Amino acid sequence: MRAIVLAEFGGPDVLTEADVPVPEPGPGEVTIDVAYAGVNFAELKARSAGFRVPALPFVPGLEVSGRVRAVGAGVEGLRPGQEVAALTVAGGYAEVAVASAATVFALPARVSLRTGATLPTVLPTAHALLHEVGRLTRGETVLVQGAAGGIGTVVGQLARLAGAGSVLGVVSRKEKIEQALTSGYDEVFVGDGFVDDVRRSTGGRGVDLALDPVGGDTFRRTLDSLAPFGRLVSFGNASDAEPWRIGQPDLMPGGRSVAGFSVLTLAENDPQALRTIADRAFARVAEGAVDLPVSAEFPLADAAAAHRLVETRTTTGKLLLRVAGD
Repeated sequence: MRAIVLAEFGGPDVLTEADVPVPEPGPGEVTIDVAYAGVNFAELKARSAGFRVPALPFVPGLEVSGRVRAVGAGVEGLRPGQEVAALTVAGGYAEVAVASAATVFALPARVSLRTGATLPTVLPTAHALLHEVGRLTRGETVLVQGAAGGIGTVVGQLARLAGAGSVLGVVSRKEKIEQALTSGYDEVFVGDGFVDDVRRSTGGRGVDLALDPVGGDTFRRTLDSLAPFGRLVSFGNASDAEPWRIGQPDLMPGGRSVAGFSVLTLAENDPQALRTIADRAFARVAEGAVDLPVSAEFPLADAAAAHRLVETRTTTGKLLLRVAGD
């Protein structure tokens, strides 16, 4: 079968198409004939720096949609031919992918395979950031870094559905403002000066909940944007900066708190909790209440081009690799 293989770490050109053996499902596993694979920033870090790469050669790809090819021993509730979305953790850039049955989700009837590929990482992450970790309550103010990205686009919509009093976003370029404003945001700020913008927008109070995938100096500025008793949830370190160390002097003034979330870690440690969150989040898509636009789609063989586009930091919404299509 065709797959995109990483034999060394480096730039996008190290992603090469190759013929590899078709995998078979082990106990508790499912193989999937892949229709589409999502493109995620974590896969760029895997390619360039070995993030979550156990050994080389390696087939990247965290999420796919497609049809169940075969099920392993002990798998219940899934059958060959069934349309699914799956969190694969690795191996998604291929014609056939393997996933734990615990992270394979039957697609609702009104959700296409193309849309399904946008869901496995983004929807559970967005839902967990706001609800399970962030504990958003009606009327509270939310600040989201990366508001026009895949997760940011969904967070804005979910926050609005949850009754947030005000949804504020930060983007890296002014060209991304319009995308964020169509995704539930009341105001969108550009660049590192957002702290002053937040204070102005909130009458000097700050925000109740802030979500940050960037890390580094952005994490520190986001912490400074919190209102009394505000919560910050970190869910990435796209800046690759040294992680901040937070102590009592940072948190005691104003009673602020900091939490973290990783959908991949949750999938490894508590897949049933991930399934519960995913079921709640997918329901909003099936209802038509949440939409994640696909901003670019590439053939599987052009995975390197997809990575180059993400690295420009100009993209919004979600990028996909088309493997077999609908």
